[in-house]
Amino acid sequence: HHVIPAQKAPPPEEGPSPTMEQQQHQEEEEREQGDGLQMPVLVVIDASHVAQMLSFPLLLNHLRTAFSVGTAFYAPHRHHHSIQQGCNGVSPATLLLMPAWSQLPTCPYLGVKIVTVFPGNSQRSLPAVAASYVLSSSRTGLPLAFIDGKEVTLWRTACVSALAADYLARDDVKVMVMVGAGAMAPYLIKAHISTRPSLEKILIWNRTPGRAKALLESLQTELQMQVLETCSDLETAVRIGDLISCATLSEVPLVRGLWLKPGSHLDLVGSFTVKMMECDDVALARGRIYIDTEAALEESGELVGAINRGVIDSQKIIGTLSQLTTKAKKGREDADDITVFKTVGCAMVDLATAQLTYEKFRALQSSS
Repeated sequence: HHVIPAQKAPPPEEGPSPTMEQQQHQEEEEREQGDGLQMPVLVVIDASHVAQMLSFPLLLNHLRTAFSVGTAFYAPHRHHHSIQQGCNGVSPATLLLMPAWSQLPTCPYLGVKIVTVFPGNSQRSLPAVAASYVLSSSRTGLPLAFIDGKEVTLWRTACVSALAADYLARDDVKVMVMVGAGAMAPYLIKAHISTRPSLEKILIWNRTPGRAKALLESLQTELQMQVLETCSDLETAVRIGDLISCATLSEVPLVRGLWLKPGSHLDLVGSFTVKMMECDDVALARGRIYIDTEAALEESGELVGAINRGVIDSQKIIGTLSQLTTKAKKGREDADDITVFKTVGCAMVDLATAQLTYEKFRALQSSS
């Protein structure tokens, strides 16, 4: 449970009377939250505006604070519902609800991420997965913003991985291996570069080589400080990789622990069910393991499988990202350590990302 600090200043302490400007600012904030006579203005923030509001350094620092402070943040277990009729009865669909809220003055928000998975949509040339984020006031319950949930997820997931790598990867990493070339991959690459500008080469591997090539071409103009290459042999790439990031839906191990060189960092993003796994048991046995939250011990196929097989036990997990940010647990201790980070995502991070997006958007509206 964590507190997410807002970007706006706290209310003035008792003492001198507030200036007219401060009084107006306070009244405007109260109206926005629905505490005054006026209803708050509901804003719609689409994917392109989410991207305009955020930068990787900005969101990384916001999440670092969010993970490191307080205990007055509430995030119940995600709700998972099967919808049998699916898309015109073609196949079952899924509804996921991820709520989180805080009642602190620094984060007066309540949010729910709504994700739908309709596999039958592919037959209609529509996306199978859709996501939206509804941000409300935790003081009044009134809605404040409707935000593109997919874009929020891409940004926050990449920044959680890069934040962990900031504590776990060596400072002098040169070669990053990106395993997978889906929607998540460009965000992960850019987020990791923001915390490790020492990266000189990015190797991209994908089961379908054409997708790796397409990703490389889309990034070439944006990333001119790094050499970008696709690779067909994953083993060769991993053996020279300093930072290996995996974002796939694989149900069989892709990265073998014997391939990991001393000093490397393995970032596991893709799996979120017990059937999915991106690395083998050897990688976990060799590595110092960290997780984003305790939920990873229930939802990560790599960890659940290795524990069930007796390869590791839960004591092998050194700490969570919250413990890293508060220095309750140490990150990398030796240059030759192999570190492993597993993330499955959490509603707190969605709310933190939505908060930052909304506050930047409203500030931009106010100044124009």
